[in-house]
Amino acid sequence: MQEYRILTYAEVPTDWANVPRAVIDQYAWSDAYMPDAYAQLIKIEGYGFALRMVCREKHPRAVYTAYNQPIYTDSCLEFFATWDNTADKYLNMEMNARGALLSCVGKDRHERVPTLDVCGALPTVEGFVTDEEWGIVARIPFSVIKGVYGIDADAFAPGYAFRGNFYKCGDETAVPHYGSWSRVGTEKPDFHRPEYFGKLVIA
Repeated sequence: MQEYRILTYAEVPTDWANVPRAVIDQYAWSDAYMPDAYAQLIKIEGYGFALRMVCREKHPRAVYTAYNQPIYTDSCLEFFATWDNTADKYLNMEMNARGALLSCVGKDRHERVPTLDVCGALPTVEGFVTDEEWGIVARIPFSVIKGVYGIDADAFAPGYAFRGNFYKCGDETAVPHYGSWSRVGTEKPDFHRPEYFGKLVIA
Protein backbone atom coordinates (compact mmCIF):
# COMPACT_ATOMS: atom_id res chain seq x y z
CA MET A 1 0.00 0.00 0.00
CA GLN A 2 1.25 3.45 -0.89
CA GLU A 3 2.04 5.70 2.10
CA TYR A 4 2.38 9.48 2.30
CA ARG A 5 3.61 11.41 5.34
CA ILE A 6 1.89 14.72 6.09
CA LEU A 7 4.09 17.48 7.49
CA THR A 8 2.74 20.21 9.79
CA TYR A 9 3.18 23.93 9.11
CA ALA A 10 2.17 27.09 10.93
CA GLU A 11 0.61 28.47 7.75
CA VAL A 12 0.25 27.69 4.07
CA PRO A 13 3.75 28.07 2.60
CA THR A 14 4.54 30.25 -0.38
CA ASP A 15 7.30 27.80 -1.35
CA TRP A 16 6.29 24.13 -1.45
CA ALA A 17 9.69 22.86 -2.62
CA ASN A 18 10.41 20.93 0.58
CA VAL A 19 6.95 19.35 0.88
CA PRO A 20 6.89 15.64 -0.08
CA ARG A 21 5.19 14.76 -3.35
CA ALA A 22 2.70 11.98 -3.97
CA VAL A 23 3.38 11.25 -7.63
CA ILE A 24 0.36 10.41 -9.79
CA ASP A 25 1.90 7.89 -12.17
CA GLN A 26 -0.44 4.90 -12.16
CA TYR A 27 -2.22 5.06 -15.51
CA ALA A 28 -3.71 1.59 -15.23
CA TRP A 29 -6.17 1.69 -18.13
CA SER A 30 -4.27 3.37 -21.00
CA ASP A 31 -0.83 4.71 -21.83
CA ALA A 32 -2.07 6.96 -24.65
CA TYR A 33 -1.66 10.07 -22.50
CA MET A 34 0.03 10.12 -19.11
CA PRO A 35 0.72 13.70 -17.97
CA ASP A 36 3.16 14.22 -15.11
CA ALA A 37 1.20 15.16 -11.99
CA TYR A 38 1.64 15.13 -8.24
CA ALA A 39 -0.01 16.12 -4.97
CA GLN A 40 1.29 17.66 -1.73
CA LEU A 41 -0.78 17.53 1.44
CA ILE A 42 0.10 19.33 4.69
CA LYS A 43 -1.52 20.02 8.04
CA ILE A 44 -1.88 23.68 9.06
CA GLU A 45 -1.72 24.03 12.83
CA GLY A 46 -4.99 25.31 14.23
CA TYR A 47 -6.70 25.43 10.84
CA GLY A 48 -6.90 22.15 8.96
CA PHE A 49 -5.17 20.85 5.85
CA ALA A 50 -3.81 22.43 2.68
CA LEU A 51 -3.51 20.56 -0.58
CA ARG A 52 -1.44 21.51 -3.61
CA MET A 53 -1.76 19.54 -6.84
CA VAL A 54 0.15 20.22 -10.04
CA CYS A 55 0.02 18.80 -13.57
CA ARG A 56 2.50 19.42 -16.35
CA GLU A 57 -0.05 20.10 -19.06
CA LYS A 58 -0.47 23.00 -21.46
CA HIS A 59 -3.83 24.62 -22.15
CA PRO A 60 -5.91 22.58 -19.67
CA ARG A 61 -9.59 22.22 -20.46
CA ALA A 62 -11.46 24.30 -17.86
CA VAL A 63 -15.05 24.83 -18.94
CA TYR A 64 -16.80 24.77 -15.57
CA THR A 65 -16.75 27.53 -12.96
CA ALA A 66 -19.44 26.65 -10.37
CA TYR A 67 -19.77 24.24 -7.46
CA ASN A 68 -20.67 20.62 -8.24
CA GLN A 69 -20.67 20.93 -11.99
CA PRO A 70 -19.13 17.93 -13.86
CA ILE A 71 -15.54 19.04 -13.25
CA TYR A 72 -14.21 15.55 -14.06
CA THR A 73 -14.92 16.18 -17.74
CA ASP A 74 -12.38 19.04 -17.67
CA SER A 75 -8.66 18.62 -17.08
CA CYS A 76 -9.12 17.60 -13.48
CA LEU A 77 -7.08 17.00 -10.33
CA GLU A 78 -8.79 15.08 -7.53
CA PHE A 79 -8.41 14.10 -3.89
CA PHE A 80 -10.59 11.48 -2.19
CA ALA A 81 -10.25 10.67 1.53
CA THR A 82 -11.97 8.77 4.29
CA TRP A 83 -10.84 10.83 7.25
CA ASP A 84 -12.20 8.44 9.91
CA ASN A 85 -11.06 5.18 8.27
CA THR A 86 -14.54 3.68 8.03
CA ALA A 87 -16.22 2.27 4.96
CA ASP A 88 -19.31 4.41 5.58
CA LYS A 89 -18.26 7.50 3.66
CA TYR A 90 -15.47 9.30 1.90
CA LEU A 91 -15.19 12.90 0.75
CA ASN A 92 -14.20 13.68 -2.84
CA MET A 93 -12.70 16.90 -4.17
CA GLU A 94 -12.54 17.28 -7.97
CA MET A 95 -10.96 20.53 -9.20
CA ASN A 96 -10.03 22.33 -12.43
CA ALA A 97 -7.68 25.16 -13.34
CA ARG A 98 -10.37 27.77 -12.66
CA GLY A 99 -10.63 26.60 -9.05
CA ALA A 100 -14.07 25.07 -9.59
CA LEU A 101 -14.90 22.29 -7.12
CA LEU A 102 -17.07 19.19 -7.16
CA SER A 103 -17.30 17.77 -3.63
CA CYS A 104 -19.68 15.22 -2.16
CA VAL A 105 -19.83 12.67 0.67
CA GLY A 106 -20.99 9.07 0.49
CA LYS A 107 -20.02 5.41 0.62
CA ASP A 108 -19.76 4.86 -3.15
CA ARG A 109 -20.19 6.67 -6.47
CA HIS A 110 -23.98 6.30 -6.44
CA GLU A 111 -24.99 7.34 -2.92
CA ARG A 112 -23.46 10.80 -2.60
CA VAL A 113 -24.62 14.01 -0.96
CA PRO A 114 -23.10 17.45 -1.69
CA THR A 115 -20.58 18.36 1.01
CA LEU A 116 -22.20 21.77 1.40
CA ASP A 117 -25.49 20.08 2.30
CA VAL A 118 -23.79 17.82 4.84
CA CYS A 119 -21.86 20.40 6.85
CA GLY A 120 -22.79 23.85 5.54
CA ALA A 121 -19.23 24.62 4.44
CA LEU A 122 -16.71 23.71 1.76
CA PRO A 123 -12.98 23.53 1.15
CA THR A 124 -11.73 26.57 -0.78
CA VAL A 125 -9.84 26.14 -4.04
CA GLU A 126 -7.58 28.47 -6.02
CA GLY A 127 -6.43 27.48 -9.50
CA PHE A 128 -3.33 28.62 -11.37
CA VAL A 129 -1.99 28.23 -14.91
CA THR A 130 1.51 28.84 -16.31
CA ASP A 131 2.98 28.22 -19.75
CA GLU A 132 3.94 24.64 -18.89
CA GLU A 133 1.69 23.49 -16.06
CA TRP A 134 -1.43 24.14 -14.03
CA GLY A 135 -2.61 23.30 -10.58
CA ILE A 136 -4.65 24.10 -7.52
CA VAL A 137 -4.15 25.01 -3.88
CA ALA A 138 -7.05 23.94 -1.67
CA ARG A 139 -7.69 24.63 1.99
CA ILE A 140 -9.68 22.10 4.00
CA PRO A 141 -10.63 23.52 7.43
CA PHE A 142 -11.10 21.28 10.43
CA SER A 143 -14.68 22.57 10.56
CA VAL A 144 -15.50 20.80 7.30
CA ILE A 145 -13.99 17.53 8.50
CA LYS A 146 -15.82 17.78 11.82
CA GLY A 147 -19.06 18.60 10.02
CA VAL A 148 -18.77 15.46 7.93
CA TYR A 149 -17.18 13.04 10.39
CA GLY A 150 -17.59 14.53 13.85
CA ILE A 151 -13.82 14.45 14.41
CA ASP A 152 -12.28 17.21 16.54
CA ALA A 153 -9.07 18.91 15.44
CA ASP A 154 -7.19 17.41 18.40
CA ALA A 155 -7.51 13.96 16.84
CA PHE A 156 -5.12 14.90 14.04
CA ALA A 157 -1.97 14.50 16.12
CA PRO A 158 1.33 12.97 14.96
CA GLY A 159 0.79 9.31 14.12
CA TYR A 160 -2.85 9.70 13.11
CA ALA A 161 -3.42 7.77 9.89
CA PHE A 162 -6.28 7.86 7.45
CA ARG A 163 -6.75 6.76 3.85
CA GLY A 164 -7.08 8.51 0.52
CA ASN A 165 -5.99 8.80 -3.09
CA PHE A 166 -4.90 11.49 -5.54
CA TYR A 167 -6.01 11.45 -9.17
CA LYS A 168 -5.58 13.10 -12.57
CA CYS A 169 -8.26 12.70 -15.23
CA GLY A 170 -10.12 14.34 -18.09
CA ASP A 171 -13.22 12.58 -19.39
CA GLU A 172 -13.82 15.02 -22.24
CA THR A 173 -10.30 16.21 -22.98
CA ALA A 174 -8.63 15.58 -26.35
CA VAL A 175 -7.31 12.27 -24.99
CA PRO A 176 -9.37 10.95 -22.05
CA HIS A 177 -7.05 9.70 -19.30
CA TYR A 178 -7.18 8.38 -15.74
CA GLY A 179 -4.18 8.40 -13.42
CA SER A 180 -3.80 7.75 -9.69
CA TRP A 181 -1.22 7.81 -6.92
CA SER A 182 -2.34 4.53 -5.36
CA ARG A 183 -3.06 2.04 -8.13
CA VAL A 184 -6.70 1.10 -8.66
CA GLY A 185 -7.22 -2.53 -9.59
CA THR A 186 -10.48 -2.35 -11.52
CA GLU A 187 -11.08 -3.43 -15.11
CA LYS A 188 -12.44 -0.01 -16.11
CA PRO A 189 -11.57 3.47 -14.76
CA ASP A 190 -13.21 3.94 -11.36
CA PHE A 191 -11.85 6.38 -8.79
CA HIS A 192 -14.73 5.74 -6.37
CA ARG A 193 -13.07 2.67 -4.88
CA PRO A 194 -11.88 3.34 -1.32
CA GLU A 195 -10.53 -0.20 -1.01
CA TYR A 196 -7.62 1.02 -3.18
CA PHE A 197 -6.88 4.18 -1.18
CA GLY A 198 -3.35 4.62 0.12
CA LYS A 199 -2.27 5.47 3.67
CA LEU A 200 -1.89 9.12 4.76
CA VAL A 201 0.00 9.61 8.03
CA ILE A 202 0.56 12.79 10.03
CA ALA A 203 4.29 12.95 10.71
